[in-house]
Amino acid sequence: MLEIIKTKDGSHSLLIPEMNETYHSTHGALTESNYVFIDKGLKYYVEKEATTPNNHINILEVGFGTGLNALLTSIYANTHKQLVSYFSLETNPIDPLILEQLNYHKLIDDTKGQELFQSIHACEWEKLVEINKYFSIKKINQALQEYSGETELFDLVYFDAFAPSRQPEMWDITLFEKIYGLMKKGGVLVTYCAQGQFKRDLKACGFEVEKIPGPPGKAEMTRACK
Repeated sequence: MLEIIKTKDGSHSLLIPEMNETYHSTHGALTESNYVFIDKGLKYYVEKEATTPNNHINILEVGFGTGLNALLTSIYANTHKQLVSYFSLETNPIDPLILEQLNYHKLIDDTKGQELFQSIHACEWEKLVEINKYFSIKKINQALQEYSGETELFDLVYFDAFAPSRQPEMWDITLFEKIYGLMKKGGVLVTYCAQGQFKRDLKACGFEVEKIPGPPGKAEMTRACK
């Protein structure tokens, strides 16, 4: 049974008692997602590629979870008028009754935060749904191991699986070989993880790996480019 917890920045996360694992950093769920996936991922990619709002960015997320990364991405897309198609993999969707209790919209400085969060969770799975003029999402009830997406489709990958110690099957080198094939040349992968073996595996797949300072509570995180 999932338990709602409050992290250090006041935002909620979920605890899986039997795994002793949380969906986000206990040092701040909202802070971590903004730092790792928006600042060091989406914003970095836009600036690196000198992207204009007319350029369409395709994002693959491994681990939809609470939908926090999708919410923050939709807000960025809407604010910056940046076209984004967002594909998110999740094998264990969260009960809507739990999602209704999460407080992200109360902490985000965006008047449409709650509306976006509700729309993202209410939309049908397995279909690409337009949430607003700039952001569309396809929630996919599949594991990465089963996913057969189009090769060289994605500009950006949010790798947000549970930690290697808790979910080792999600950190096998074969999955990073698969992700490499799904990404466009110049594409970017970001994750909170900075484990040594993980970074060596990324390099073995052909990625250029960058070690950068992590969010609060973590010394480092990883960014990798194809």
